[in-house]
Parts: sequence; structure tokens; C-alpha cells
Amino acid sequence: MEFQLLGPFAARHEGRQVLVGGRRQERCLLGVLLLHAGRAVTTDRLIDLLWDDEPPAAARATVHTYVGRLRAALRPHGVSVETRHDGYAVEQGPQGPHAIDVQEFTGLVGQAADCADPAERIRLYDQALGLWRGPLLADVADERLRTRLGGTLGELRLSAVERRAETQLAMGLHDRVVADLTPLLEEHPTRERLVGAQMTALYRAGRQADALQLYRSTHTLLTTELGVEPNGELRTLHERMLRADPRLDRPPGPVYAVRVGDQWLPWSTSGHPALEFCNTYAGWGGEPLPGSEWLRGYATLAVWAGHLDLIEDRQVTGLRDQALRQPAEAAVVLDEARRLRTDLYACLTDPQDGRAFKAVAAAVEDAARLSVFTRGEDGLGRWQPSPAAGLRLPVCAVARSAGELLADPRRFTVRGCPSRDCGWLFLDESGRRRWCSLATCGAKRSAGGR
Repeated sequence: MEFQLLGPFAARHEGRQVLVGGRRQERCLLGVLLLHAGRAVTTDRLIDLLWDDEPPAAARATVHTYVGRLRAALRPHGVSVETRHDGYAVEQGPQGPHAIDVQEFTGLVGQAADCADPAERIRLYDQALGLWRGPLLADVADERLRTRLGGTLGELRLSAVERRAETQLAMGLHDRVVADLTPLLEEHPTRERLVGAQMTALYRAGRQADALQLYRSTHTLLTTELGVEPNGELRTLHERMLRADPRLDRPPGPVYAVRVGDQWLPWSTSGHPALEFCNTYAGWGGEPLPGSEWLRGYATLAVWAGHLDLIEDRQVTGLRDQALRQPAEAAVVLDEARRLRTDLYACLTDPQDGRAFKAVAAAVEDAARLSVFTRGEDGLGRWQPSPAAGLRLPVCAVARSAGELLADPRRFTVRGCPSRDCGWLFLDESGRRRWCSLATCGAKRSAGGR
């Protein structure tokens, strides 16, 4: 069973909406129990929350009636509401824990905070923040009750947004920071850490005047409404902008990367989409460097597939929108893409690796089942992944490309760059190339006297 509390209350079983609680207070009561899943909430506490210190005389009997109705509605779906002493608790199901978006959100934020790779950290924050569809229990709780129930959740969300923005700035993704923070600053105009991140993003986007204006408006709000000056960090940032401190400029992008829209992608060097899919910022030859993972999030995968003409631009836009609505499904597809990339690299670098070939073959066969034969604008027919593949469309597209390469005699001209920190794959039909298209690889080896 899946429960959504971040926004309007919703319950789903095997992907289908389940109507739980005919009354707003019934759904609110269930929401409270789910926020404390596995732990008892006393009847007195439930009464206090549902009626805000003004309970009717029959409040205790009403709570008992609500619980009875919820039990009847949830029992067929494996959800048990148990009586514990003088209270109630939602127990975990026999098939494992129920999916509750609040628990998933806090877990993802914790993983992101502990993650050393900035690209992966952003992906985790994106996944966590994508669970928010609105205020906690938006359709069954008022603002006062929300504050009593989950005031810390709202703070955790803002903190996650701030940390994500700071990581994005470190990776040169200032345009995305501007887009993400603009609506939030309208809601929280005196949140100084948000203001600082937005000022930095605007400054690096060449909008120094807007950055300075944001500081002035924030200063006015803080002094007139709260009677305080901006904190020292924000004042220092403002002073650095006034003197055009060069350290505020945009940080360099990842190694061997190209900017496509709002995403960083690896350089194109190999001569075939299936090989480009295998190549990474820092290569395969040495220890992975922080930020070297180019498959940071689903948006990157979709943009890459469009950039390599494996799918159409309009499909890229649609897939990105769908991924924002279905972050869990998008994360599953991203993991599938990473596994396919690892298996494909192993298959191409070691033709004797039967396990890797079988794994890639299974992906190719699956992509073939999800393909359609269409007529292009040039009048020629071609196989393309079917829109029915949904979020798996880019994976199916690259799997088809991999299948075509493995069935092509050019497969025997695939070479791996011997540079210790590279290992990028490329086609060498001439039989004379030694290095990939990154001239620095050969230069490094020559400089080492090898």
C-alpha cells in the first residue's frame, strides 16, 4: 500500500487509487497515524489534534467510529490499524513496510547529506523534493494543525533545497538554481540562505544587477518587518559582488564535459551512440573522481538520448515532465540504465564475457518488443522505441543501438583508450589509432616517458 501525505492525502494499492475515509477528519486521523507508523498515538492526542482543544462531548466515541471505518476500508489491502493501550497504531504489513512518502522523503534527504559525490547528492535531493505535491495533508489539515504535526518537515524541505542549490552552484548549474529558487523566495523572502544561493546564481548568470537588487529588497524586508540586519554571510557576499570578486565567477564544469541545455554531458568522441553511452567524464581506468558520474539524474539521461538523436526533442520534454511526476519510477529506470552501461562496457571490452553479453542481449530483446516501425520525414522507414515504453524510452533506444553495434562487423574495431585514467571506447576502423579523441590522454602518457 502506498500513502501520500506531502500534498493532498492519497492512498494507492498496486497503482490504483483507494478511497479511504468518507470524511475529512477520518483521512486526517489516518494521516496522523501514518506520520507515526509503527508507533501508538493516544486517543487523547488524536482528539486534541482533530478538534484543536475544543472537542465535542462524544469525541472519544467518534474517534473509535472513525478507526472502525478505516479498518474496514484498509483491511482488504493488508493495512492493519491496531489498538495499543489507550491509542492506535498503523502496523507494517506482512509483505513489508507500507510506502509512506514522508518516510521516503526523510530517508532520501539523509542519504543525500551523507553522499560524497555531488552529482549523486543532487539526484537524491531531486528525488526527495519531487515527492512534495503541496503542504502536508493539504486537503485535510489547516495551517495550525500542519505546524503541530510536521513543522520540522517544512524546515527539512527548505534545508534540502538550500543544500541542493549550494551543490548545484559548485557544479556550475546556476541556471537551474535560479529556476528552482525563484518561486520559493516568493514564499520565503527573508530566508537568508536561500537569498544567498539565489544571489550567487544570478551573479554567475551575468545578472549582477538582479543579484544586487535581491539583496536590497531582502535588506528592506529584514530591517522593516523583523528589525534586524542581514547576517554577516549575506553582507559579505554583497560586498564581494560590489567589488566584482573574481572568486564569485562560475566554477569550471566537470572534466571532458559539454553543456547541453541545463545538463552536463560527456564529450562525443567514439563515433557510435552505444559507445558514447559507455563513456564517462573521468573514464573507467582509475578511481572514480567526485562528480565524474554523468548519469546524475533522469533528466540527464533523457537529454543525452535526445542529443544523440536516439529520441526526439519533443519526447525529451515529455519524459522530463513525467519523471518529475513519477520520481520513484524515474529512479528505477536510471538504475537500469547504469546497469546496462556497466554490462555493455564489459561486453565490448571482453568479448568472452558471456554473462555481460546475456545481460545486454536481454535488454536488446526487451527493446525490440517495445519498438515500432515508422516513416521518417526523409521518406525512409526506421525502427524506433515505442512511446509505450514510457520512462524507459531512452534505455530502450540505447539498447537498440547497442544491439545494432554488436551485430555489426565494426564491433571488432572497438578499442579502449589505454590511458590509465581514461578507458573510453572508440571505433578504430583504420587500425592505426592508439588513443581516444581526447588528445590529453596520449599527452599524459608521453609526458610520463612511456
